[in-house]
Amino acid sequence: MDTPTGGVQSISRAALLLRIVARSGESGAQTADIVRESGLTRPTVHRMLSALRAEGLLDHDALTQHWVPGPEMFLMGTVAAARYDVSAQARDIVRSLAAQTEESAFLSVRRGDETVCLLREDGAFPIRSHVLYEGVRFPLGVASAGLAILALMSDDQIDDYLSRSGPALRPWGESHLPGALRERIALTREAGYAVNPGLIVEGSWGMGAAVFDRAGQPQWALSLTGIESRFTAERRPWLGRALLEHAHALSKRLQTRRAG
Repeated sequence: MDTPTGGVQSISRAALLLRIVARSGESGAQTADIVRESGLTRPTVHRMLSALRAEGLLDHDALTQHWVPGPEMFLMGTVAAARYDVSAQARDIVRSLAAQTEESAFLSVRRGDETVCLLREDGAFPIRSHVLYEGVRFPLGVASAGLAILALMSDDQIDDYLSRSGPALRPWGESHLPGALRERIALTREAGYAVNPGLIVEGSWGMGAAVFDRAGQPQWALSLTGIESRFTAERRPWLGRALLEHAHALSKRLQTRRAG
């Protein structure tokens, strides 16, 4: 029998394995990759994967030997989508932002300590950045969407996140470590929108603005990406205003929808 602490640990580990498999996309994940990413022992991973498969949450492709999301994950996802997927409500606003700015525009959602890109609409400018695309995940504070959300969380939430996020942020470089992030959080709060000056890929800039739920929490973000020459000091304030106007419109729409 698991102790209460052991039971919580088992749930956390199972959730970690599910996230690793989900991040792998349609092709799925090999057992060795899951072991490496999870940091768990191979026997533990094998035991938990087998249990998740027995419950229908994961499946094992006999041809590729990869682990993939199972049928129960699909059924749960369809139910959860009715509450959490706002893509249909946001698509015309994302499209409007792309048309007005001529840059690639995106909608991302917060999922725990990460952001996940849900929508992309390309603007008319022919040169585009491909850092952000539908389905890509970043830790909070990495990419402009995640920084916009993180900056508008409460001070206690920010402190808690930064106190434990070092391992997730370290691979993204010194500019994303807690000390540097605090400086960028302050700048984002002052401006109202976030700026990523080519910190993920050199020459690829991004800007983001938070979108709020009914409780006033930053749950989503609109963002723009493009080449550095399109994000000059003269143009950034105009892009920021466009982001904030569209983010405010989407916040109002989603809050009305939730209220209804």
